[in-house]
Amino acid sequence: MNPIPEIDELNAFFKKAFKVAGADAPYVTEFKDGRAVIRLDVAPFMLRPGGFISGPTQMGLADHAAYVAIFSKIGITPMALTSNLNINFLRPCTGDFLTAEADIVKIGQSLAVINVNIRGGSSPKISSQSVVTYALPKN
Repeated sequence: MNPIPEIDELNAFFKKAFKVAGADAPYVTEFKDGRAVIRLDVAPFMLRPGGFISGPTQMGLADHAAYVAIFSKIGITPMALTSNLNINFLRPCTGDFLTAEADIVKIGQSLAVINVNIRGGSSPKISSQSVVTYALPKN
């Protein structure tokens, strides 16, 4: 198990590891045992006609938030890999940014299950809800 990182370490890791053309990488705003909150500033290529934030953008953010939440238990572990992602789009998503709240439901030796809620802009309503399963590397 790796040491549990601080928020600044996480943001530096993601900025270096995940280059996103035309947009800034999501960044961690809250990080504690079993929970992570991240924010993504929306770029024009993430929008569908009518100004709605695309499903693939929301799915990517849900995956990213789940990845960060796992690090609160096992430290930065690049080879933790998504094994399943289910998403429910509950309402149209709009705003200049997205917020994803990830909470670990269960973490074992080989799998972790994380619930992720995404909100658009400063809306109090959830736009999409995901359950993400990660395969954890063997020690």
